Amino acid sequence: MNDPVESRNLIDLDAVSRSFGAIRAVDGVSFQVRAGEVHALCGHNGAGKSTVVKMITGLVQPDGGRILINGDESPIRSPQEAQRRGIALVDQELSVVPILTVADNILLGGMDEPFVNRPRAARARVRELLDLVGLADVDPTDSTADLSMGGRQLVEIARALGRRAKLLVLDEPTATLSSNEIEHVFTAVRQVAASGCGVIYVSHRLDEVLELCNRVTVLRDGKLVDTAEAKTIDIDQLVSMMLGDIAPAPVPSLPDAGRGAGRAVRIKDLSVGTRTSGFGLEASHGHVYALAGQVGSGATEVLRAMAGLEPTAYGLVEIGGKRMRLGSPGAAVKSGVSYLSNDRKGDGLFLGLSARENLISTRLRKVSRGPFINMAALRKTAAKLIGIIRIGTERLPEPVLNFSGGNQQKIFLGRTLEVPEIELLLLDEPTRGVDVKGRIEIHNLIRDAARDGTTVIFASTEIDEILDLADDIVTMRSGRIVGRHPRGEVDTELLLAEMTHGRPEGATS
Repeated sequence: MNDPVESRNLIDLDAVSRSFGAIRAVDGVSFQVRAGEVHALCGHNGAGKSTVVKMITGLVQPDGGRILINGDESPIRSPQEAQRRGIALVDQELSVVPILTVADNILLGGMDEPFVNRPRAARARVRELLDLVGLADVDPTDSTADLSMGGRQLVEIARALGRRAKLLVLDEPTATLSSNEIEHVFTAVRQVAASGCGVIYVSHRLDEVLELCNRVTVLRDGKLVDTAEAKTIDIDQLVSMMLGDIAPAPVPSLPDAGRGAGRAVRIKDLSVGTRTSGFGLEASHGHVYALAGQVGSGATEVLRAMAGLEPTAYGLVEIGGKRMRLGSPGAAVKSGVSYLSNDRKGDGLFLGLSARENLISTRLRKVSRGPFINMAALRKTAAKLIGIIRIGTERLPEPVLNFSGGNQQKIFLGRTLEVPEIELLLLDEPTRGVDVKGRIEIHNLIRDAARDGTTVIFASTEIDEILDLADDIVTMRSGRIVGRHPRGEVDTELLLAEMTHGRPEGATS
């Protein structure tokens, strides 16, 4: 990344702090973002990154310190005020509206959109923005629902760029994108910075941080660790700054575990419409299987089909020797299947409810006597679960909306723990948008479930996660299986080759 084109500060955080009840989420943090700079904000799960972003974008106000925009100390009291002052946010949780067209989503919510609609000018502007983020083949009149998750993320970025912001905040913008889509994002970010805008880039992908950003600010436990020039540090140093004395340790291979030996899940010739074809796998108790593939590989469709969420799915799925009826979420649950999607906000959590209510939401029958909830049992169960996922019990009454992305993901996963009837746990991008420490904790929870005898199948686009977590790896591309490998018999280069240009099983030259 080149040096910033300008040196003046667009935003200056001066000893800002923010508490939520007794929790000090941010404590005296100071840093500046210059015009023309891409500035990374890094830190482990719960370090305070999300709260800092919310203060910058007007979602919450600091209760100590001050934020200056172009030297102006006027408070940012709302997202609308932030937009008027030239700040645009692309959140890690998608906010596009699937039923609207791509153009409508890009223009939606823009404070500077004219009162009188000018269709020709709007179309030209949307076309320019789509080209900028690498969506040249997308028609502005297309339905957003027809785009992949990665395509929707790029539409979000196009919307933010269309607001002509001077400060662009990108919160985990590449978490769901393929390598090709990530390059489009990088190109767009570099063009924005070269025009004199500032960019705050929040990401747990540390290689991206060091490749793209000029400077890096690291937070730990709500406090500032340091701000450093990206070119002066490497990944090991950055991890050390983020984690302090905690370092990720290599994880031993899982032993055969629980519920007896042998096959637990049998999948044969599983297909989903024209998107996925001929998928097969025989999975054992207590093992973790990875479906490795880039966005659009078909891995997500395989998981959704096994969860009963794909009406067009056909083929054979047996769990515990019994055939499961496809296309029925109820049948999947009765067969012992639990599924966590890659969209915890849209498909999983009740953001306005407390951590206690979210953790207990899938087991209300177990804490009820007839039509009445046993509150003592509810509190006891919720306290046990939040302890297992390593979040303080004092946060049980707190709305999940206030939690960091990593802690939200742990709560999402926590709902499936300590449920003996779960035979098969399906996870789509289990650490999407989660930092280094949060990833370690979530991986440990998944391994604990496997050690209890649960069969785990997860889909991921991240090679490091696949190699860290899986006992067996199935690579996918274009809806078909490309390769199968036990852990220890595959490396980064082979996985990347199979995920990007591998030839499906059974294909002929």
